[in-house]
Amino acid sequence: MTQQFRITLLPGDGIGPEIMNVAVDVLKVVGKKFDIEFHFQEVPIGGAAIDLTGEPLPQESLEKCRNSDAVLLAAIGGYKWDSLPPAQRPEGGLLALRAGLELFANLRPAKIIPELIDASTLKKEVVEGVDILVVRELTGGIYFGKPRGVFATETGEKRGVNTMVYTESEINRIGRVAFEAAQKRSGKLCSVDKANVLDVSQLWRESMTKLAAEYPSVELSHLYVDNAAMQLLRAPSQFDTIVTGNLFGDILSDAAAMLTGSIGMLPSASLGATGPGVFEPVHGSAPDIAGQDKANPLAQVLSAAMMLRYGLNQPTAADHIEKSVSLILQRGLRTGDIMSPGMKQLGCRAIGDALIQALEE
Repeated sequence: MTQQFRITLLPGDGIGPEIMNVAVDVLKVVGKKFDIEFHFQEVPIGGAAIDLTGEPLPQESLEKCRNSDAVLLAAIGGYKWDSLPPAQRPEGGLLALRAGLELFANLRPAKIIPELIDASTLKKEVVEGVDILVVRELTGGIYFGKPRGVFATETGEKRGVNTMVYTESEINRIGRVAFEAAQKRSGKLCSVDKANVLDVSQLWRESMTKLAAEYPSVELSHLYVDNAAMQLLRAPSQFDTIVTGNLFGDILSDAAAMLTGSIGMLPSASLGATGPGVFEPVHGSAPDIAGQDKANPLAQVLSAAMMLRYGLNQPTAADHIEKSVSLILQRGLRTGDIMSPGMKQLGCRAIGDALIQALEE
């Protein structure tokens, strides 16, 4: 029986439309192969939406996202809109999307692709075999806590305030996502905090420890964030799944991403308790190469694979995409950002065509 899914596409800005076109073509091929029918609808976000409507996330775009099974996002932003007030810039559309869909869990994989291992700035023996998933709490912590702002003191001196705050329910909610992800991987979960200094981290560690009783198949460990950062560089293969708060996750997920040597190859997922998730590449909109057929679409394609795996419960189809990406890399096909001596450089469209050929084999 054919399974049907409604997918909202957010091509956004810069290279977004180019890489989205490749991902959609890949999904159509995979759909035919695995008896999946996708119903696509495209809506504006970011700078494209500002140009059309004057706001970075029109209400109509948000409603269509809410009424879909999953949302595939490409990239937003660009020099064109940098002069706008902060609240009106394209990036505000992304924050509004996360808030509007109540997406509290960000999943960022950092997996070494053997064919690209030499792109890492770390030694091959250090990064070989690395396969890490960072689970970051996305809607709480110091980025959203109150009070916040810049205030004048009694002496007239300015004082900046941000508040790191988490409730038990927020910690348990992200904890369950992480434990369940670890169950599907190697069964190892490292919770990162700063419990030796921060009261909020003491609650975080206490809550994670209690939650571990519900997941006896998962081995839980704890690290302070400074040590975790050091260990990511010293011996990253010791990690499988990492769970942490918003601030620490923001930093550690970027550090883990650079272990791979190419941020242009990395997907991500943002999930809520119910409703559609948002799946997007980690890289930006690269306006300097937009429209030149130079973009690397593989992170967008791998984001589509994450959508199949985590958003639509289609792991076999996701595996097929990921294996096909590995196959074209084994054949020496590269875009400019991951080019190395002896390889064949292709443009965005051509690398997409090669990927479709691999999918159909």
